[in-house]
Amino acid sequence: MQKLTSEIKSAEILCVGTELLLGDIINTNAAWLSQRLAELGISVFHQSVVGDNPERLKSELTEAFKRADLVVLTGGLGPTADDLTKETVASLFGAPLVLDEEALDFIKSYFKRRGIEMTQNNEKQALVPRDCIVFHNDCGTAPGMAIEGGEGEALEGRAAILLPGPPREMTAMFIKSALPYLKSRTSSALVSKNVHLIGIGESTAESILRPIIDECENPTVAPYAKAGEVRMRVTAKGKTTEEASAMCDEVIERIKATEVGKYVYGIDAHSIENAVLQKLIKEGKTISCAESCTGGFIAKRLTDLSGASAVFLGSAVTYANEAKIKMLGVKAETLERVGAVSEEVAIEMAEGIRRTLGADIGISTTGIAGPTGGTDEKPVGTVYIAIATDKGTRAKRLNLSPQRDRDYIRTVSATNALALVLEE
Repeated sequence: MQKLTSEIKSAEILCVGTELLLGDIINTNAAWLSQRLAELGISVFHQSVVGDNPERLKSELTEAFKRADLVVLTGGLGPTADDLTKETVASLFGAPLVLDEEALDFIKSYFKRRGIEMTQNNEKQALVPRDCIVFHNDCGTAPGMAIEGGEGEALEGRAAILLPGPPREMTAMFIKSALPYLKSRTSSALVSKNVHLIGIGESTAESILRPIIDECENPTVAPYAKAGEVRMRVTAKGKTTEEASAMCDEVIERIKATEVGKYVYGIDAHSIENAVLQKLIKEGKTISCAESCTGGFIAKRLTDLSGASAVFLGSAVTYANEAKIKMLGVKAETLERVGAVSEEVAIEMAEGIRRTLGADIGISTTGIAGPTGGTDEKPVGTVYIAIATDKGTRAKRLNLSPQRDRDYIRTVSATNALALVLEE
């Protein structure tokens, strides 16, 4: 086999296993690998899944090598008859399988440490393509490998990396063995940074930023929408991580200088709840929640994060009017006069939970999440959120689409409540 003399610039990910096609197992390997390859500056333009069939696997590999310098495969390295990834790749590269004594010793010691008798079919895993680079498996029995430069023009300058399918084994082997291998065959770095926006729609943000998006080729700028939020991903390729990061920062400053800037709540904040938590910790402020239509979702999102105990005092899910009165001190006459879904009740809920728990900040939600319960005056999607602090209390009405489902309305309501905290 020929050894690689050129840099690896592009890759495809090919996950092998009929169980993936049937949906028995969720394919988390592809997403994880895409992130790691991007960090190395290796572009991934295609992912695919193929069952345990050597002919279809060979066909997928042949097409992949027409498009990419590298194919990373996961799965099909086990000891059973349907594990044929290694055999198929070796055949395509024209490399006969040979016994790797060191790999066999690794496998034997694995079984010995666990006091399990090794069956003969496990020896199959110690067969590897001749002249390949073997990656030993610290978490299982199947070794991985890198194979380079097969026979024929179609495989010239091409490489394949074979990794085990179980995510625990795959990630450990990639970090220990495949990552150093790839670093020696790349000379660039890819860095992505995310600008998180709230209070502006994807189409509006994209329209404002269109001149920057059209102008930038490296870095690139791309919008992504999620429930109630927009994310602008800025991606740069440079000779080093530091260089690429600086290129991203320059474009991010240009984005923040536009009208979009006032909607930015964080850079690489991961989530708005994380941004809120970090701000509360930094300011030494505490928070409490009173939730009706969101049913405790704000509290869940905050307490899903490590460190929440330093600032989150507690919450009350006051779905019934009686609970709002008894637990939060909402006035019965207010409920009778304007109804539970109102600015006045949201304000009294926020003030009540802040007072009851002695928090610096109290936030509340009350609304109609649907699909039933709406009226002409207050249709499904009508939500009031409020925030109470030592500066006073203010509320905001959300008019979300009644065509949206219940989960969407609750999610966006919780997100806007958290945004209100950041505004304050």
